[in-house]
Amino acid sequence: MATGKKAKNVGKEMKGKVKETTGKAVGNESMEMKGKAEQAAADAKQAGQKAKDTMKH
Repeated sequence: MATGKKAKNVGKEMKGKVKETTGKAVGNESMEMKGKAEQAAADAKQAGQKAKDTMKH
């Protein structure tokens, strides 16, 4: 996986975790769900990149 793309996806995942945690702490379900959605999107992108890397080798 390209290092830049990996870092970007990890950053998005961390941003999602922060939103989820903040949402839980303040009782904001909408923010919590947005955080979970961001994490899922980042995980899906990471899986796609790993699959591409596997196919190249």
